[in-house]
Formats: sequence, C-alpha cells, structure tokens
Amino acid sequence: MNSDSILDENHIVTSFDRDLETIQAQIMKMGGLVEEAILKGAKSLEERDEESAEAVRKADKAIDALENQINEGAAQIIALRAPAASDLRVILSVMKISGNLERIGDYAKNMAKRTGVLVQMAPIEGSHVAIRRMAREVQLMLKDALDAYIQRDADLARDVIARDEDVDQMYNALFREFLTFMMEDPRNITACMHLHFIAKNTERMGDHVTSIAEQVVYLVEGALPDESRPKGDQTSIDANLGEV
Repeated sequence: MNSDSILDENHIVTSFDRDLETIQAQIMKMGGLVEEAILKGAKSLEERDEESAEAVRKADKAIDALENQINEGAAQIIALRAPAASDLRVILSVMKISGNLERIGDYAKNMAKRTGVLVQMAPIEGSHVAIRRMAREVQLMLKDALDAYIQRDADLARDVIARDEDVDQMYNALFREFLTFMMEDPRNITACMHLHFIAKNTERMGDHVTSIAEQVVYLVEGALPDESRPKGDQTSIDANLGEV
C-alpha cells in the first residue's frame, strides 16, 4: 500500500469516527432535553402552572428535530461508510435509543397538555406529589441509562431494568387511589381519569427507559438481555390506555 492510500484510509477512518461521535453527541443532547421535559412536566402539574406546561409542549419540537437529525445521520453513515459489525451495532442502537427518547418526550408533552385541563378542576389530594415522585424516578432511571450508554456499562443498564418494577408499583398504588377517589365522590371522576392517563404515561416512560437500557446491554454484549423483564403493573387496564 503506498503512502497516498494510507492517507486516504486514515482520512476515511477519521471522518467515520467524527460522524459517529456527532450522532452520539446528539443522543446525549436529546436525552438531556427529555430529562428536562419529564421534570418540568411533573413540576408544572404539581404547581398547576399552565405557562410552564405550555413551555414543555413547545420544547417537544426540539426533541423531534433531534430524532430526525440522528436518523438522517445514521442512515448516511450506513450508506456511505459501510460500517463494520461492531460499529453497525452502535449505529442501530443509537437509532433505537432515539426512538425511545422521542416517545418519552411525547408522554411528557401529553402530561403538559392534561395539566392545562386539570388546573380548571379541584385538585385531588396528594396525587400531584405522587406523580412528580414517580416522574423523578423515571428521570433518574433515564440519567443512569444514558450514563450506562456512554460508559458501556452493562451492569448499570441491568440495574435500570430492575428498577422499572418500582415505577410499576408506584403506578399500581396511584391507580388504586384514583379508584377510591372516584368511588367516594363522582365529581372526582373527570380529574382522576386525566390523572390516571398521566400516571399510565409515566409508567410507559419507564418502559421506554428500560428499552434504552436493554439496548446498552445489546451494545456491550452483542445480545439483548435474555432474562424476563420484571413487570409490576398488576392493574386490569389495557397496556395502551392513556398513551399519546
């Protein structure tokens, strides 16, 4: 191989690495925006702050735009760089992670939409605090899942997967509380239904965070975790109820 060929190959490798770093940086930026949306969405609900809720709804456009950029960048790398198997695994994981992040952002936006309705109704005692606590746990799971991705830490990813059961249990408790409030006073039904949809969507956020953690395990080990995902949702509600 002559010196010109070596220089060309090094240039290609450098360009590929730079392209890969770009989409991974975009994933982390997207993850940060989604974490912020989760916390702000829950805070606006607890504080009955319509202005803050509207900001969460508007911010979702930036999350969607990043997903499009990531998918376009990943497709371009695959088309132009013909990545090796290990690099292809990274690219495919990035695309799946961005899809999960986009869905979590949608759920946060939905929470903000329902906040605008709920502020017009009498508050349901304790519910907003409980939902915020549940959202905080999901946000911490997401932070750890993204850290696991950056560090290529399969053990941390598995810890995130296990913690999804805690979120499910929080949802179960809220579901029972909402049923009690509705049975005690029919005037609570509308507010409790909106709050239930928010709680269910927050539980679904946890499922998507778990999917991100599973992608980390796949990225590190070359296979998805084979153990059954712990699932603590024991309600009889259909799994799709309350989704965006």
